[in-house]
Amino acid sequence: MSDQFAVLSRDEMQSIVDKTIKASKADSINIVVASTVTGNTRFAANQLSTSGEISDTTVAIESHFGPKHAVVTTNDLTDDGLNAAVAKSEVIAKLAPDDPENMPALAVQQYTPVSAYFEDTAGLSAGDRAKAALTALSMTRADKTITAAGFINTGSHARLQANKSGLSAYHRNTTANYTLTVRTSDGTGSGWAGADNEDWSKIDFAAVATRAADKARQSRNPVAIEPGRYTVILEPQAVGDLVQLTAFGLNARTADEGRSPFAKAGGGNKVGDKVAADSITLYSDPTDAQLLSLPFDADGYPLGRQVWIENGVLKELSYTRFWAQKQGKPFRGNPFGGGGFGGNAPLKLAGGTTSIEDMIKGTDRGVLVTRFWYLRMVDPRVLLITGLTRDGTFLIEQGKISRAVKNFRFNDSPLFLMANAEALGPAVRLAGTEIGGDIVMPAVKAHDFNFTSLSDAV
Repeated sequence: MSDQFAVLSRDEMQSIVDKTIKASKADSINIVVASTVTGNTRFAANQLSTSGEISDTTVAIESHFGPKHAVVTTNDLTDDGLNAAVAKSEVIAKLAPDDPENMPALAVQQYTPVSAYFEDTAGLSAGDRAKAALTALSMTRADKTITAAGFINTGSHARLQANKSGLSAYHRNTTANYTLTVRTSDGTGSGWAGADNEDWSKIDFAAVATRAADKARQSRNPVAIEPGRYTVILEPQAVGDLVQLTAFGLNARTADEGRSPFAKAGGGNKVGDKVAADSITLYSDPTDAQLLSLPFDADGYPLGRQVWIENGVLKELSYTRFWAQKQGKPFRGNPFGGGGFGGNAPLKLAGGTTSIEDMIKGTDRGVLVTRFWYLRMVDPRVLLITGLTRDGTFLIEQGKISRAVKNFRFNDSPLFLMANAEALGPAVRLAGTEIGGDIVMPAVKAHDFNFTSLSDAV
């Protein structure tokens, strides 16, 4: 990024917090200062099309009067702007109804630092992004049968959460995200690939371009096969699209109240019960080298390693502070409660050692899926999801990919997928899901995946 665009330093953010607290007349006040600088480069039809940089700092001010509270957000960082936002939040808070689940402000907390900020990523220029885009464009321009469209998005982010009680939670990170779609000129084939890392130097742009182009060429002239239940090999992106939605079920309150797949008949929840195959371990951990996610939750409570499913057994559910207190349970932070960088629900599904190639070799008949899109909830009680395959769907016969097939609509659940898992590949960081956030997933081979109908979309 150019020198004129830089995230605020911790001292600059603390100055904003100090001014805001000084202006406050409320019983308590929570402040979140978020500073972000992003750069983006877009290309389509084998041509660079747009490039830009965006810099913004927002201040969210939540004033509390007993159980009443309200939030006002501003990006006017002048003294007058901050004072006006504080006053407005206090006026609205006094008018708000009592919140029966209001919790007292957190006192000083201790955090494990997460090193997710890379100077080389923060210092990227539009020229750097353009050179990366040319790794795909030079390939597709040389081959008149394919066309590329892609998006490169990089950023620097800093966040400070604070209150009158001495809480001060600070984190900064960088992001580098690349997604690429390659289409064939005859309109019948489409391939997709992507990569994401806090460290720009870790992204292999040439490899992404090669994967997307190969997928496009291989997916030409797809044929229709009957919908039904198939053995599937889901590439990591498809696994992430689906399995990340497990976070919607990992909620202690909905389970305790009988509204989730982890509710137990007759009351209570399924913590301690077998819910997936032995190979499945699903967890959140800000310090994991592949995740490097926000080390505190939306309230500023420290986050550590939380194992949701271990060797197929449900080990833990996520609590809010209110529900943990009501149920008499220890509170360990809520990574699914919002407030994270770039999205919610940071999750990692621990991987295995089986390559996609070996999964294919061991499959007599099945379907290989590159990724899903347009996912929607059908039944939250079992996390039943519907969605579509996209950008490369292939039939496997006798241990080989035999042909490209038309896309499917599916109705299935990440819980069914994890229960039916037969093999897992190495876990990789994903380039993005419909929810967003820090996600690490392996390829998964599973049986009896439910494809319900065909789609003519490429």
